[in-house]
Amino acid sequence: MVGLITSFGMSETHSTARSTAPIERVRTFLRSLQDRICGRLEAADGPGRFVEDAWQRAEGGGGRSRVLKRGAVFEQAGVNFSEVSGAKLPPSASAQRPAIAGRAWTALGVSLVVHPENPYVPTTHMNVRYFEARADDAPTVWWFGGGFDLTPYYPFDEDVVHWHTVARDLSTPFGNDVYARYKRWCDEYFFLRHRGETRGVGGLFYDDLEEGGFERCFALTEAVGNGFLDAYLPIVEKRKATAWGEREREFQLYRRGRYVEFNLVYDRGTLFGLQSGGRTESILMSLPPRVRFEYAYSPEPGSREARLSEYLQPRDWI
Repeated sequence: MVGLITSFGMSETHSTARSTAPIERVRTFLRSLQDRICGRLEAADGPGRFVEDAWQRAEGGGGRSRVLKRGAVFEQAGVNFSEVSGAKLPPSASAQRPAIAGRAWTALGVSLVVHPENPYVPTTHMNVRYFEARADDAPTVWWFGGGFDLTPYYPFDEDVVHWHTVARDLSTPFGNDVYARYKRWCDEYFFLRHRGETRGVGGLFYDDLEEGGFERCFALTEAVGNGFLDAYLPIVEKRKATAWGEREREFQLYRRGRYVEFNLVYDRGTLFGLQSGGRTESILMSLPPRVRFEYAYSPEPGSREARLSEYLQPRDWI
């Protein structure tokens, strides 16, 4: 079913009672998170509206894919909720946990990618997810994953500092070392080895999270999901009216090629979605609507375009 989404609830979410099954609590949070993010992105764009594509998966589960296209600010923004299950884990999900290979499984998550039109507004990605693997003769194994990262084309130090400050502040209640650990993990994960550069200026990334028990891990994942727009929207508001022309647009389209390279070569979420028989249109929603590749391109030394390379190696921002 495809429908036009005209408005979304904006109220803050709260976890349901502790007596509710863990997966039910995660589902309630994720569906609310998708609603709230879509509503605030629509408000930031102005005329743009998300269109929902509700889908079902033959082996089990389904999702709600929502895409805003050709808005005033966002050339394309996709915010997906999915809950899928299967009888046997795909290889990409059990590679780090061989003991659970072959188990029945359920995965829930919200994943988004925003590609603004203005080259001075960064591209961004956020994902929060929950996984269960079950067997009749063993306890259920669960874990959380998630994070967010920022990919500017014409970076501003103050924007990157703001981004990482929000990431640090939401992480600190869960341990003084959490931000540093998950920032480093983000830098390492979103690294294009064949290019020798990061995809952007990083943020947070974590996976296989069970440390401290379900309540701590769920609360941290809620904090990441709820904190994402606090990190991103102030940058959008500050940069969306910046004047740009063909030169900036051509460079943005060229750099979007790196986004395509990472997602198709390295991204574990893309691999899991394809291996598990997920919906291809939703899985590849993260790709930019327009992109260009140019053989052996090199920006003019000293140019604004050349300056980007200074930001594509891990560094401490705060």
